[in-house]
Amino acid sequence: MLLQGKKAVIFGVANNRSVAYGVAKAFRVHGAAIALSWIGDALRRRVEPIGQELGADFTFPCDAGSDDSVAEAAATVRSNWGKADILVHAIAYANRDELQGRYIDISRNGFAVALDISAYSLTAICKYFEDILSDGASVITMSYYGAQKHINNYNVMGVAKAALESSVRYLAYDLGPRGIRVNAISAGPLKTLASSGISGFHRILGHIEKYAPLKSNITIDQVGDTAVFLASPLSTGTTGGIVYVDGGYHSSGIQIDE
Repeated sequence: MLLQGKKAVIFGVANNRSVAYGVAKAFRVHGAAIALSWIGDALRRRVEPIGQELGADFTFPCDAGSDDSVAEAAATVRSNWGKADILVHAIAYANRDELQGRYIDISRNGFAVALDISAYSLTAICKYFEDILSDGASVITMSYYGAQKHINNYNVMGVAKAALESSVRYLAYDLGPRGIRVNAISAGPLKTLASSGISGFHRILGHIEKYAPLKSNITIDQVGDTAVFLASPLSTGTTGGIVYVDGGYHSSGIQIDE
């Protein structure tokens, strides 16, 4: 098992269809101990049963938009484990009305919220968890192709994901002297709670299935398998990168039906 003896802190499990759930499940299969975060009573009622299902050591509250809350989360992990070997950041949020219409019409507040929760939260988590990360630890975040190219109705989230991917490179440099790797997985579109807020999402799924080289949409299990690689000793030379799990769609150019 690739992660035997490793301790993984996973932020962003919302339900059993979320990317973070697929990652947590794969980690457990490969022998890692896991801890899952939640925010608010509604998510706590979802996450705690998932924690029991997957055999999590514990769950804990964390509001990624609050430095105090992130610091308290780090203290909780320290008190339970002492050290952590893996951090998974699968947190993103934008106001629903900012994910439709023209990007030029987004509000200043909506921009700030999306960048704070979807991008800065990774930096905040790394900052407050740095002292309890073991040497050679792995930090993994979740991105999307909308960070690189225009995607209809992705709008401010695309800008936030671009900031997230840039943060990966800067964090990799800061944490690299201790052998800590920081990478992003750019997953193809998935039917998740987060994607439900994107107008016309079902058409995106159909387009990927038609035009991606592998002619299929991906699964959370495929993302989980890639996360296992990035969390394992097999990836000790990989940092500051974006790993695509999208059926190869990112490699495609203009598609013409024949």
